[in-house]
This record gives sequence, C-alpha cells and structure tokens, in this order.
Amino acid sequence: MNDATTTGTEPRLPSPTGPLPRYRETPKQRGRLALELLVGLVAALGVAGAALIATSGSDPEGAGLSIFYAILPLPVVWFCYWWLDRYEPEPRRYKIAAFVWGGVVAVAIALALQIFIQETWDLSEDTMASVIAPVTEEPAKCLFLLLTFVRWRRVIDGFLDGLVLAGIVGIGFAFIENIGYYLDSYLGSPDTKLAGAEGATLTFIVRGIFSPFAHPLFTSAFGIALGIAVMCRSRVLKVIVVVLGLTASIGLHAVWNSSLSYGGGRGFIQAYLALAAVLFLLGVFAIVVRVRQVRVLESSLAYVSERGWIHPAEIPYLSRFRYRRRARRYAKKNHGKVALKAIRRYQALATQMSFLHAAMMSGRTMPHGVERTYALLDAMHELRPYLRLPPALGSRRG
Repeated sequence: MNDATTTGTEPRLPSPTGPLPRYRETPKQRGRLALELLVGLVAALGVAGAALIATSGSDPEGAGLSIFYAILPLPVVWFCYWWLDRYEPEPRRYKIAAFVWGGVVAVAIALALQIFIQETWDLSEDTMASVIAPVTEEPAKCLFLLLTFVRWRRVIDGFLDGLVLAGIVGIGFAFIENIGYYLDSYLGSPDTKLAGAEGATLTFIVRGIFSPFAHPLFTSAFGIALGIAVMCRSRVLKVIVVVLGLTASIGLHAVWNSSLSYGGGRGFIQAYLALAAVLFLLGVFAIVVRVRQVRVLESSLAYVSERGWIHPAEIPYLSRFRYRRRARRYAKKNHGKVALKAIRRYQALATQMSFLHAAMMSGRTMPHGVERTYALLDAMHELRPYLRLPPALGSRRG
C-alpha cells in the first residue's frame, strides 16, 4: 500500500488524469434499463396528468397558483429525508422511482378504486374520506416498497431505508393530491365561503405549512415495518410485521381523515397534536439511528483497516462528514476535478462496503454479501492510483 497515496504525506504525488475506472454493481441487476425507461415514461405521463388536473378548471391563474403551492414545501420535506439518507444513501434511481410511483401510479390506483367503490355503493363523502381513502391510498403507496424489496432486496436492508423510501413515496403522492385540493379551493363551491387565491392560500396553510409530512408519515409505518421484517429470520414473523405495518399506515391515515368529519374542530386539533407527537418521536428515533450509523461505520472501517484492506489514516476521511468534506476540498484544490471525483466515489464505495460488512459480522443474511463486499473492495483498490487525501490526522478524531 502506498502511504503517500492514502495519507497525503510527502513525496507529493502528481495530480491524477484520465477517466476513472468504471464501477459495475455485483451482481448486475437485470432489466435495469427497461425499468429506467418505464419510470421516465410514467414520469412524463405524471407531468401531463398534473398539468391536466391544474388546468381542468380552465383558469390559468388558479392552475399556476395550485402548482406553485404544491411545489413550495417540496425542498424542505425532501431535505429532511436527504439528511437522514446521507450516510448510507439509497440508489438515486430508486428515490426518483419512489417519487414517481407516489405521484403517478399510487394516485392512479387509489383514484380508480375510489371511483369504482363510490359508483358501486354510493357512499357518503365522510365515509369515502375516512375509510375508503386510507384503505385504497396506503396499499397503493406501500406496493412500491414491497415490489422494490422483492426485486432488489439490498435496497431496503433496515428500518431507516424503509423510512426514507416510504417518505419519498408519500411526498410524491401528496404533491399531486395537493394540486387537486388547491385547485378545488381556488374554484370554490356552494359550501365554502372562500374561493380564489384566498381559498387556495388557506388550504395551503393547512396542508403545505402545518401538515406537509402527513402522507410521508402514514406510509412510513409500512416502510419501517418492512425494514424490520428484513432483519427477522422467521417468515411467519416477517408477514406479521409487514401486515401490522400496513395496518398502522391505514390507521394513521384514517385518524387524520376522520378527525374533522366525525370530531369537528376539536377532534381535528386532537388528531393533529397526536400525529405531531408521533412524527416528533419518529424523527428523534430516526436521528438516533442515524447518529449510530457513524459508530457502526467507524467500527467497521477500523476492523477493515486491521485486515490491511485500507490504511488507518483514511478512516476519518471516510466516516465523519466534516473530514469527508475536508478531503474533497483538499483533492479539488490541490489536484483538480479527477481527484475530487475519485475521493467522492471512494467514500461512497467505502460506506457501502462498511455497512455491508458490519451487517454480515452481526449475523444478518445479506444477498450476495461476501461477493458484494469483495467487489466493493476491488473497486476501491482500482481507485487508489487516483486517490489524493490530506495529511494524516494521527489520533485526532471529530
């Protein structure tokens, strides 16, 4: 192992040039291109559908305002899930697919079922909102996570993975649903006192400011359950956990929707405070697990370094965020864009390898675990000629 390459000590190495070695997933996922094209097509249909919903009232101002209000909370909500997902990020294509599924496929499935049920049984609006909507919308959203797990189990290997993907599905669903709500409020009805921009703004305050995490929260119950089920060895227990998770998702949604229909203003406030408390506890728990990821990462990297697979001086630059950023700044400033790309990819590969290695060391059964671990180590080794890290920190840790 070249210590000058791994620790940034003298002699100073020349800046790397040329394209980086290409990393290929092991084992390779079949049908990936076809699925990516399908997601792109569905996304295009979703954009067309959203535009159709927004313009259905033949009012350009109302359509523009509805879309604007639906987009406004997205950066904040998305950032929260991006922050939780930083240490062991899910594949970008699956996060995009989750958003598209929530905003297009889940909406289409739920809407079709609701129209069929309404035309068949002629239920009241309160029953449709309080019972039918949760029973149709949550399974439609949760189906993405189940299909993802069946197709590519490695994507969801813990409760935090399930929480993140479920939240993104909920974000997509809420985005499209909100466009319809804002437009209805803008157009008004005989039963409402406010319409136009005032009506849409009032609805935005309720849905976009005070409850932007509602749909992500509902679906998160199933995502967490699926992540827990991955760690269960008994198939019966897996099924029980997943069913309980789906029941919890439907239950949370039903509590929210029925609070105003059957409880009035007081019931709505009580339900809001209860779900806010659930969201707060979930957030605290997710943050604790995320912090624990740092310990797991450092411990796994230390074990790997003892085996001689990486240099001990690399560990801070692969684990703590401030040192990871320092390594990227150093590479870019002193050695250019190629070195920056190399350290970014090296950090990502090391993170995947470390969490996979830690999971196997804890006794969990990981699909193709050994094969994937060595493939990641090989990919890291191929990057070593391009790697330029800052000087070693010694015993200092952040």
